[in-house]
Amino acid sequence: METAKICNLYTLEETIAKDLFKDHTYPWEVLPEIGAFILKLGAKLNPEEYEKRGENVWVHRTAKVAPTAFVNGPAIIGKEAEVRHCAFIRGSAIVGEGAVVGNSTELKNVVLFNRVQVPHYNYVGDSILGYRAHMGAGSITSNVKSDKTLVVVKDREEQIATGLKKFGAMLGDNVEVGCNSVLNPGTVVGKGSQIYPVSCVRGVIAPGSIYKRQGEIVQRH
Repeated sequence: METAKICNLYTLEETIAKDLFKDHTYPWEVLPEIGAFILKLGAKLNPEEYEKRGENVWVHRTAKVAPTAFVNGPAIIGKEAEVRHCAFIRGSAIVGEGAVVGNSTELKNVVLFNRVQVPHYNYVGDSILGYRAHMGAGSITSNVKSDKTLVVVKDREEQIATGLKKFGAMLGDNVEVGCNSVLNPGTVVGKGSQIYPVSCVRGVIAPGSIYKRQGEIVQRH
């Protein structure tokens, strides 16, 4: 399952959390470690660059956090990031440099690489979004199966049991998700792929794909 490997999804130089991915093959393996990693990294951040706000929340001094936003720790908000009106960061979240967390967007146990945009009414939980990934208005990651069983990542005949009950989506670099799409538990979208609006996505999507609907996936030209 090459598409789903960390080395094929992400540019690790584009996140402050690069070391989080060391010694791991697949990105979902780091989900249980995000909170502890933030606590360890936050304690080492330069206080001249990062202001510590409240308990275990580190905000870069160039970042913009709306007074109506709620940020619960542990969390790191990177350089020139923007957390907009009524955003809700529940904890265990890394918001990369220049990233946008928008109006009424909710984050929980996530890593947003640099320049990620989740700008309008998004839910992103137990997920990792690669460099310059963008989720259109109202698109969400669904992170728990309806039958509450453990998530299995599926790529045609290949399957990997993750051992995780909560697992949203792994989006590679430069992935574009259309408005009002749902990324079902265990979704992995390869680099540079595009998801059509109002899609219901599951499984592994090859890099450079256009996902029109289930069963209709074509390569971008």
